[in-house]
Amino acid sequence: MSAPSTLPGPIMRHRPFALFWSARVMSSVAFQMMSVAIGWQIYSITHSAYALGLVGLAQFVPMCVLTLVVGHVADRYDRRTIAFVCQGIEGLAAITLCVGAWHGLQSPALIYAIATITGAARAFESPSMAALLPNLVPRTQLQHATTWSTSANQTAQILGPAMGGLLYGLGASSVYGVVACAFVAAAVFVASIRIDEAVRMRAPLSFEALFSGIAFIRRKPVILGALSLDLFAVLLGGATALLPVFAHDILHTGPWALGVMRAAPAAGALAGSIWLAHFPLKQRAGTALFGGVIVFGIATILFGLSRNLYVSLVALAALGASDVISVVVRTSLVQLQTPDEMRGRVGAINSLFIGTSNQLGEFESGMTAGLFGAVPAVLIGGVGTIAVALLWMRLFPSLRATQSLEG
Repeated sequence: MSAPSTLPGPIMRHRPFALFWSARVMSSVAFQMMSVAIGWQIYSITHSAYALGLVGLAQFVPMCVLTLVVGHVADRYDRRTIAFVCQGIEGLAAITLCVGAWHGLQSPALIYAIATITGAARAFESPSMAALLPNLVPRTQLQHATTWSTSANQTAQILGPAMGGLLYGLGASSVYGVVACAFVAAAVFVASIRIDEAVRMRAPLSFEALFSGIAFIRRKPVILGALSLDLFAVLLGGATALLPVFAHDILHTGPWALGVMRAAPAAGALAGSIWLAHFPLKQRAGTALFGGVIVFGIATILFGLSRNLYVSLVALAALGASDVISVVVRTSLVQLQTPDEMRGRVGAINSLFIGTSNQLGEFESGMTAGLFGAVPAVLIGGVGTIAVALLWMRLFPSLRATQSLEG
């Protein structure tokens, strides 16, 4: 892949990256809208919280099962083609749900099947898109590009659920129709990206090749430290899973406040992304990573202690803003220290770490809250996050000493 040493003008004026960012926004917004619509639809049919849990499981299992395979595929074939095909499949899944809802065919079995198919497609799409990013910009501007890419996800987490909820008022078919159009738009954006990618050697598929991503991460203490730090920090700091409890029983507010509280971390993260886009980390990136995780823990504790809605919103926004520092530093380090021919496999493991930490973090918070109560659960999580950050500073000194994210 040939790329200029610098980009001419602001990064969003660079056509390949602008198309990539637009595809990321459209695909992420569509997935968030689809998740909200599926959740509401399955609950309206079954009136069962257990059924809601099965939807999440249906989307998560394919990612776990396919992790090693999808990474290998992303390293053997054109990543744009993989993303294009996956977004097309997701669009067809949304069309299927749209037609089913329009004709009153609202079978839980069909919804679970579509959720599984969508989860499998996302399992292939996510590492392919992540591995594609470094091919679009020079290494010196990868942090800037990563920051804007992260902002795409945060924008989706704010807009997607809200748009899905509003459109659902017009009927489930309305949501799924818009979702299908968004996935098609994402596919068109990806297909329009023009870059000169290097031809990759297609090594024979083998047991060793499948597990080479894990072996690579184990040999790189900076990458291992960054990924495992994020895993345990999110695993312990899953306060957002308990927001309904805090809104109803502790802050004594209504569902409107729950919606605002759910949006607060994403809003804080988006603000943090914009800040980093204008003031990127020039040095002491490792220190910034650990500092962000510690602030994440402090914000979690503040939220657990708060009895005022506005203080809680500030704590949640700070939680999201500090988390984005970890995301940008971790993603930039992984991309910079991973050769192009390995980025798909390493990206797949990274996606699994993030998915696992989110899912298990919600489970951990729920179990701890059941044993000790919601407030102690959040406080334990915040203290645990800080403790992990301090321990990881000792276990991974090379990560703490990392200076630049500019290659």
